[in-house]
Amino acid sequence: MGLLRFLVAPPSRITSEAASRAYLVGQEQIPWVTRTQFQNGVLSLSRNESDSACLCIPFHVEGRGEVALTTCTLMERFAPYQLGVELARGKIYQLRMQIADWQTLGVRPKENHLAALQEATMHLARAATSQQDPNLAAQHADRALTKALDLADLLATRYVSKAIAARRRVATALPALLGTNLGPKLLRATVSRHVLAAFNVAAVPLVWRDIERQEGTYRWDVSDRQIAWCHEHGLPVIAGPLLQLDDRGLPDWLAIWQGDFDNILSFVSDYVETTINRNRGKVSLWQCAARVNIGDVLGLADEDRLRLAVRTFEIARQLDPRTPAILCFDQPWGEYMGRAERDLSPLHFADILVRSGLELSGLGLELNVGYWPGGSFLRDSLEFSKLIDRWSALGLPLWLFLTVPASQETDEKAYGRTLPLGGPRPYGWNPDAQRQWLRQVAPLLVAKPSVRGLIYNQLCDSHRHLFPNSGLFDAEDAPRPALGTLAKVRKKYLT
Repeated sequence: MGLLRFLVAPPSRITSEAASRAYLVGQEQIPWVTRTQFQNGVLSLSRNESDSACLCIPFHVEGRGEVALTTCTLMERFAPYQLGVELARGKIYQLRMQIADWQTLGVRPKENHLAALQEATMHLARAATSQQDPNLAAQHADRALTKALDLADLLATRYVSKAIAARRRVATALPALLGTNLGPKLLRATVSRHVLAAFNVAAVPLVWRDIERQEGTYRWDVSDRQIAWCHEHGLPVIAGPLLQLDDRGLPDWLAIWQGDFDNILSFVSDYVETTINRNRGKVSLWQCAARVNIGDVLGLADEDRLRLAVRTFEIARQLDPRTPAILCFDQPWGEYMGRAERDLSPLHFADILVRSGLELSGLGLELNVGYWPGGSFLRDSLEFSKLIDRWSALGLPLWLFLTVPASQETDEKAYGRTLPLGGPRPYGWNPDAQRQWLRQVAPLLVAKPSVRGLIYNQLCDSHRHLFPNSGLFDAEDAPRPALGTLAKVRKKYLT
């Protein structure tokens, strides 16, 4: 059994709840199932394998709130590592590697960037050489982390500027689309006007649970009118997911067939065929299946979910061969693997489908950031850049489906156990924090050559929804500042 131990100074620096979400990853960034214990200021993490590993842990950083940080690869040893020192070392190492990678693309750091890196490194050196005094070492490590994360944002902004300038030598605007999910209800006229001003594509949900609440009885009134509205205003339509592998996506009556894969496959096929036949010729992109890597429903194993995803895609290609079709994956960093045994990481799941010979038009990634359980930890700009680069290696266009909190207050219209994680200090998640986060990250995402579309996945908090307080419109359908930020991203960068 592999064991890594970390001294936390002061012990109040992390909570037991945050410690319980920590996990260990290998060199390929695949999480191991990790058992955690936080007692007397020492965090202990164990897994069945005995090998070097990196620690990923949610860690509060001054001015940022809770950010997922990763150490360098650490060998097992009896003496505990000092947590703050190793997290600072990991981030500064990542910064240096990213600067080197971007320099090969012609994105050179400015003098002030190099000065900031030197200052962060100086604080890390002081932290590393002060470990006989854990509190002093932690203070220097905090300064190193703050400087490093600020520099990460500056470097990401410079990358965006250089990458977009290079692509504009070929085209005046990027070809990526920016849109939103219209949600389960028809929009009010005031909301519709804002949507048309901000976005150039719309996602129409075709949730099986909502459309076929009773077996054989279909309710198309909302989706039909949403698609007609998009056509009336010249918005391309992303339709789906046709199959969403979670409790919210599947109809209740399907539960009686748990364990009977053949019948489940038959029902899925019937619904997908019916839906595509009804909407063929009206859709610009089929979102065939979503959350195929995490769907812990109906007792489905990884192989079963793979077969269902493949079947939905095959039906789409057979019935509507001219319309592009994608498959979507949730929690692409794989945080959920730290607590439950899974055969395949999200990236390996996708790689199998890509290598199987399916003529996929692209891959979708759900980035429900700042939520747990069922979402992804908040990360800094460079982590998002690395994620997109890693998935881009599969050689397919990427579609990103994004949400981020605007409040940590109780949300009466949210279902499920998902809650916002600790947001930026000192006020936590609020509409301005949501706006600031999107202003930093959205341009970085659309600047990536592999990204074909960025879809904000929760438009209105006035409708029933999964992620509390993440809408671009609040519970009274008043627009939040983040809507204007996304509109500016479209106007500045996109067609």
